[in-house]
Amino acid sequence: MKAAVYYTNSDVRVEERPMPKAGTGEIVVRIEASGICGSDVMEWYRIKKAPIVLGHEIAGVVEELGEGVTKFKLGDRVTVAHHVPCNTCRHCLIGNQSVCETLRTTTFDPGGFCEFVRVPAINVDRGTFLLPDNVSFLAATFAEPLGCVVRGLNKAGFKPGMNVLVIGSGISGMLHIKLFKALGAGFIAATDIDEYRLSAAEKLGADMVMNGAFEDVPDEIMHKTGRLCDLVVLCAAPDSAIKQGLASVEQGGGVIFFAPKEPGETYPMPLFDLWRDNINIYNTYASPPAETQLAIDLIASGRVTVEDMISHRLMIDETQRGFDLVAGAGESLKVIIEPQRKPE
Repeated sequence: MKAAVYYTNSDVRVEERPMPKAGTGEIVVRIEASGICGSDVMEWYRIKKAPIVLGHEIAGVVEELGEGVTKFKLGDRVTVAHHVPCNTCRHCLIGNQSVCETLRTTTFDPGGFCEFVRVPAINVDRGTFLLPDNVSFLAATFAEPLGCVVRGLNKAGFKPGMNVLVIGSGISGMLHIKLFKALGAGFIAATDIDEYRLSAAEKLGADMVMNGAFEDVPDEIMHKTGRLCDLVVLCAAPDSAIKQGLASVEQGGGVIFFAPKEPGETYPMPLFDLWRDNINIYNTYASPPAETQLAIDLIASGRVTVEDMISHRLMIDETQRGFDLVAGAGESLKVIIEPQRKPE
């Protein structure tokens, strides 16, 4: 079968790999759609494991059933999570699945950017979800990234009516805007340094967009609403973005660090100001099963539309182009690889 193998952001090769086989408790899924995530192009994070087949936002059809699998049947339409928790450790038992060691180690064989994937038994048990008839394979690739956003907002205690700011209007920023809109945010502001993405953010639900490179974001928000934002989401990690976010949060509000810095990088936090103004800092990672299912339900109900964020649909032979688009952060939003798609 064909697989897109990652060596670096600028070196993604389509190679032949053996067809996976389902073992006991496992399934093989024929991948119909696989989204390129922003984390897939974080070269500092990915290159240490290269060469590797990436791709974790997948949807497809059950092609093969391993012995003992009873939850699914051949032909079922599914989306599958690559990271799943053990559900038994102390972290899982108190709702902190993001730091479960099992969740941090589970994966696919070989990965989502290929024609077929083997889903390990633990992922079949708690990370494979049937798709409602009205959810397309393309839409289903958003279940995992939207689930990550759901988890972050739950952790930060988002409530309807809050004024919010999204810093960085890439796909994770857009999903925050969409979910804030669906859940009844009072006012939604968004920033980016790319005019294409700012225009998209406005079309997709932001009440106010600003170019963070040269506009005074907190001052503009104060001028527009009379106060700062109850919740700020950092979907970008440069120091300038963090500084902007901390300056834009209202007293008693919160900041979600959704995008990571590289290991070893630091930022000088204004600890006295955070203490004085009772600013809460939140971190979030991954989409455990409950959040993934809720994301599917939000998509199926139409509360969160996602296909309007797809800018490119590519064949597996075009995966390098997809990585170029996502890494370039220019005129693209969601790029999806369709491994079964043939040249027209």
